[in-house]
Amino acid sequence: MTQAASSRHTVAAEDSPARALHSDRERVSLRTLVVYGAPSFAGVAMLVPILIHMPKFYSDVVLVPLGYLALAIAVARAIDALGDPFFGWLTDHRTRFGRRLPYIALWSPLCALAFLALFDPPRSLSPQAAAVWFATMFVLYSVFHTAYGLPYWALGAELTLDYHERSKLFGVREAFSILGTICASVAPGLLVTSFHLDEREAFAWIGVVFGALLVLTCYGVVAFIRERPGFAERTSNPFAPGVRRALRNRPFRILLATYVVSSVTGAIPGTLMPYYNAYVLQPENKAGWLSILLAVYFSSAFICLPGWVLLARRIGKKGAWLASFFMGITGGAGLFFLGPGDLVSATFLIAWAGSSFGAGLFLGPAMQADVIDYDELHTGRRREAQYSAFWGMLPKLVAIPSAAIPIAILGSIGYVPNQPQTPQVVFAIKAIFALAPAVFAFLAFLIALRFPISEQIHREILQGITRHREGLPAIDPLTGLTLPPPQDREVDEQTGWFLDHFSPRELEHYLAGSPAAAIKSAWRSAMGAVGVGVGSLAFAFTQVRSFEVDPGALPVLAVVASGFCVALAAFHLSRLPAARELARKQLPRHVIEAHLRAQQSA
Repeated sequence: MTQAASSRHTVAAEDSPARALHSDRERVSLRTLVVYGAPSFAGVAMLVPILIHMPKFYSDVVLVPLGYLALAIAVARAIDALGDPFFGWLTDHRTRFGRRLPYIALWSPLCALAFLALFDPPRSLSPQAAAVWFATMFVLYSVFHTAYGLPYWALGAELTLDYHERSKLFGVREAFSILGTICASVAPGLLVTSFHLDEREAFAWIGVVFGALLVLTCYGVVAFIRERPGFAERTSNPFAPGVRRALRNRPFRILLATYVVSSVTGAIPGTLMPYYNAYVLQPENKAGWLSILLAVYFSSAFICLPGWVLLARRIGKKGAWLASFFMGITGGAGLFFLGPGDLVSATFLIAWAGSSFGAGLFLGPAMQADVIDYDELHTGRRREAQYSAFWGMLPKLVAIPSAAIPIAILGSIGYVPNQPQTPQVVFAIKAIFALAPAVFAFLAFLIALRFPISEQIHREILQGITRHREGLPAIDPLTGLTLPPPQDREVDEQTGWFLDHFSPRELEHYLAGSPAAAIKSAWRSAMGAVGVGVGSLAFAFTQVRSFEVDPGALPVLAVVASGFCVALAAFHLSRLPAARELARKQLPRHVIEAHLRAQQSA
C-alpha cells in the first residue's frame, strides 16, 4: 500500500462484518474522529439562531407580522420533515462518485447560502416583501439542511461496525455539536455589546462565519474520508417497500417510538426557559441569568460527554441511555418546586439535567447504527440514510406543536408581557416547563426499556451477516429463527421487494381474484390523504383572523396534519406503478402465500 493510500481513512477499507470480527475492533483514527465530527459544530451552531433568535429578529427588527411568521415556520418545518424520506431514499442510491459524499459536497454550500440570506435580508424590503423573503429562505434552508445532513449522518454509521467505536465516533460528533451550541448562544450578545454592531449586522456576520465554517468542514469530510466500498456498491431498494420493511424492524420501532414520545415536548424547554427565568426565578438581572443558565446547561453536557462514552463502554449503550433518562427526568421535574430567588438550586438542577443532554445526542444515533445492521441481516441491504430519515421525520413533525401550544396556553389564561403574572400563570409556566417534559421523558424511558440489542447480540448480528455473504443460513439472535441468505429464500429477493409495495390485505384480495385491488386501494388512500390535507390547510387559514398577531395552536396543528397527509399521499402514489404491474402479472399463488407467511413471522 502506498503512503498516499494509507493516509486515507483506514477504517473504511474494512468493508465487511467478517473483517470487523477478525480484527475485533474497527478503530477510528483521531483524524477521522475530528474530520467527521467538525461539520456538526457549524451545523448545530446554525440551528441555535434559527430556534431561539429568528422569530424575534424578524418580528422586532425586520418587522414581519407575527401571523406570517408563525405559519411560515410551521410550513417550513413540515416541508423539512416531509423531505426526510425522499432524501434518505435518494442518498441510499449510488452515483458514480459514491452515495454519501457527492450529496454533502453539493448541498452544504447551498445550505450555507440560504442561512446567510435568511439572516441578512435586504434592508429595502417592505414588511410584506420581507415575509415572502423569510418564508422562501427558511424553506430553502430547511430543505438544503436535510439534503446534506442525512448523508452526513448516515456516513457515520458506515465508518465503523464496532459496537464501542460507534459510541466514541458519535460522542465526538456530539461534542462538536455542543461546542457549536455554546458558541452560537453567546455570539449575538458578544457581537452587539463588545463590537457595537446593531442586530442586523450581528446576525449577518453570524450567517457569514457559520456558513463558511459549514462549507469548509463538509469539504474536509469529502477530501479526507472515504465511503466503505462494500456498502457504496450495493443495490439500493425501492422507496415504498423500504418504508414497509423498516417498520417491520422491531428494534427500530422501539427506538423510533422512544424518540417520538420524548420529542412531543421537545421545543418546550427552549421556548419557555426565558419565561421560567423571568417569572418563576425572578432574578434582578434577567438577561444575565438566562445566559448563565443556558451556559451551565450546555457546558455540563459537554463536560460530562466523555463520562457517558466510558459508561456506555462499561455497561452498554442501553444502560447508559436509561441512566441519562433518569438524570433528565429528576433534574427537570425538580425545577417545578422552585420559586423566586432559588437561583443556586436552579443552577444545580439545570447542571444535573444538562449532564444527560450529551448522552441522548450520541447514544441514540449509535444504537440506530446497530439497528441498521439488524436490518441488513434480514434484507441484505444497507439503508443508513433511509433509516436516518425515518428517525428525523416523525419527531420533527410531532415537535412542531410544542413550540406553539405553550404560548397559546399562557395567552389563554391571562399572560401579560413584561408585567407581574398571576399565580395561575406562574403555576402554568412551572408545570409546562418542568413537568410536561419529565412526564413524556418517563414514558419514553418505559419504551426504551424494551430495546433488545446488546453488545453480544450485535456481535451475533454481524456474524449472521457474514454467514449470509458466504451463502450460509444464519440465526436471528432476537427471535431464534433461521434466516436463509436473501438470494436463497422461498421468495426470491427481487420478487420479495416487489411484493412489499402492497399490504397483506391487498395481496389477499389479489389471491381472491381481484388483480386491480391494489390500484384502487392506492388511489383511494392517496386521494383521501390529499382531501384531508387540503381541508387542514383551509382550516388553518380560516383560523387566522389577522396576520398581525400570532394565530395560536390550532392553525399550527392543522399545518402539521396537512404535512402528514402530503407524506401519506406521496407514499401511496409511489406504489401505483407497482400496483399496475401486479394487475398485469400472473404471480404464482404459492409465491404470494410464502411472502405473507414471511411477513407474519417477521
